[in-house]
Amino acid sequence: MASETTRLGLSLLQAAQAQKHITVNEALMRLDGVVNLVLQSVSNTAPPATVTDGQCWGVPAGAAGAWSGKTGTIAVGSNGGWIFVPAMLGMRGFIVDRGVEAVHDGAVWVEGVLSLGRLGSALTTGMVEADVNVTAGGNMDTGVTIPANAMVIGATAKVLNNLTGTLSSWALGTTGAIDRFGKGLGKSAGSYARGMLGSPMTYYASANLIMTGVGGNFSGGKVRLAVHWLELRVP
Repeated sequence: MASETTRLGLSLLQAAQAQKHITVNEALMRLDGVVNLVLQSVSNTAPPATVTDGQCWGVPAGAAGAWSGKTGTIAVGSNGGWIFVPAMLGMRGFIVDRGVEAVHDGAVWVEGVLSLGRLGSALTTGMVEADVNVTAGGNMDTGVTIPANAMVIGATAKVLNNLTGTLSSWALGTTGAIDRFGKGLGKSAGSYARGMLGSPMTYYASANLIMTGVGGNFSGGKVRLAVHWLELRVP
């Protein structure tokens, strides 16, 4: 008789087994983690300092500590320790620190996947977001980066703290196209830009979002920025 299930490695009760509750409880903890899977990250190589029951992490190559030797598994927090569940082809989960869904291709998690071919090609979505403290000057490199070979759909911005300075308004774009994602934008907290491009723009080299003051300079403030794109995965 088999001792565990094929896909998730759930321990099976054996005839006349003692301490049956231990086997059943471990199986339930595994199911609690992987059903409607939410992965905190698939890139952290070190376990979190505090283990939260039911919280899951995709264990990447080079993992250390309690995750050492567990590359490619899903680490499920359980009673202060970890249960490791195999990640397999076709598994789907939401990755919290990337804000995208992912599908496992049998070797790694493919983030933001819309389609996934059996030979490894894929169409994926991507995004990056950040809260940016505005510094003094006429323009500012936000550090929010569009990766190379990404077809950008658009970018958004929301003013969190009033933008101060001599500017009358501001623009959001990239080098050489300073208002690609918006111009005449408001300075007051709550002002926003929804910079949806009429024609998606492919960036063959990486580029950072740039904020430019119109009619004057920035002296301070805070904004929340995000940029969204499509990518082709090479098989």
